[in-house]
Amino acid sequence: MKLPHTGRALADAAPVPYWLDRPERPDPLPPLTGTHDADLLVVGGGYSGLWAALLAKEADPDRDVLLVEAGTCGWAASGRNGGFCAASLTHGLANGVDRFPGEIADLERLGRENLDAFAGTVAKHGIDCDFERTGELAVAVEPYQLAGLTEDAELARRYGHDVRLLDRDEVRAEVDSPTYLGGMWDRDRVAMLDPAKLAWGLRRAGRDLGVRIHEHTRVTGLARDGGALRAATAGGPDGAPGAVRARQVVLATNAFPPLLRRLRAWLVPVYDYALMTEPLTPSQREAVGWANRQGLADVGNQFHYYRITVDGRILFGGYDAVYHYGNRMAPELAQRQATFTALAAHFFATFPQLAGLRFSHRWGGVIDTCTRFCAFFGTAYEGRLAYAGGFTGLGVGATRFGAQVMLDLLGAEETPLTRLDLVRSKPLPFPPEPFRAAGINLTRWSLARADAREGRRNLWLRTLDRLGLGFDS
Repeated sequence: MKLPHTGRALADAAPVPYWLDRPERPDPLPPLTGTHDADLLVVGGGYSGLWAALLAKEADPDRDVLLVEAGTCGWAASGRNGGFCAASLTHGLANGVDRFPGEIADLERLGRENLDAFAGTVAKHGIDCDFERTGELAVAVEPYQLAGLTEDAELARRYGHDVRLLDRDEVRAEVDSPTYLGGMWDRDRVAMLDPAKLAWGLRRAGRDLGVRIHEHTRVTGLARDGGALRAATAGGPDGAPGAVRARQVVLATNAFPPLLRRLRAWLVPVYDYALMTEPLTPSQREAVGWANRQGLADVGNQFHYYRITVDGRILFGGYDAVYHYGNRMAPELAQRQATFTALAAHFFATFPQLAGLRFSHRWGGVIDTCTRFCAFFGTAYEGRLAYAGGFTGLGVGATRFGAQVMLDLLGAEETPLTRLDLVRSKPLPFPPEPFRAAGINLTRWSLARADAREGRRNLWLRTLDRLGLGFDS
């Protein structure tokens, strides 16, 4: 669907993430040069790495923690997402029930505790990231989706969630769209925040506690060095060589090509896209309502997520999740005009009363996904290195939990976290190419077809369901 004003609305959109395109962005930190020693080396300055460094220093102020980041902290997925901070550790309750039925009650409790601790850290360290615990509103836009919302609400209440089912008039009283037929408001397990300001705040909090951070420093290899690990680095525009010898390493590179070959079978990078509008006028705000500022998502297979910012803009993203053959990643893939045009058309179909509104920014970014849709964990180098990956778009909150798991895995003793099946088990691997790309693209086509056929899943999707495999948009 392409509406006549879609092109005009996109005409002046800057091809950069809105969150990163602001004067609050801190100056980069100098790259690492020379050879250094550390108790703990953290590779990666996204949420996973920043949380790991901060939590490590909070637990042991004397621990020497050094973090290196190939770009700048928060420049990748951590600065490009929608800012939905969910309590779920399993990419939603239904996915958790299917995959971890014996411990889902514990995982739901741990997820709630993680979100509470997240909020506590934001307050304790004065991280100004516009944290708002407004909840999330799932909306049905097709009649067949209403029964699914009812089932979701019953399941959520079984695990103590504060949810409320809304009929057509009630959901439109919250946020007014003619496409809404009903909704489910999860009122306390999702917060909205500014993702880049969170990353910058974690960076600052870590440095305040003594974490040494070097940006524009790429780790080019890992090797054993006696009772430690040695990371070779390349820093700055000239790629000046350096090295870090550390007793322990946290590997927090997520979607990017891993330093451990074994991770390549479990991780797939997919590109997700978003638009940001210019600020709404008072009359436009009145036309949509949204007084309670929830995050929103429709409940199709190819779903949209959207939210309103503190300065009155609307972020509208999702729908497409694009995989490129051979796990390809490149800067130019963050721009995809066909997706932006589709998202703009979907936006105005959702909010026709906002015709004439323009988009200020358009961007894409990479999500690390795996076949179970939620994070997996492990160790290497005789337990000296811990890793986490596969957060599949719900990493804003779950990366804090994942960071603590990695630190626990580096410890000498088991903990309640390391005993979890979530932590001990691995997802099924993706097949090698060309079967990987063929399977992912067939799945994407099948999901779109299911959305067009009242949710009816074809033989391919039913087979994936039985195998516990899949691909989530």
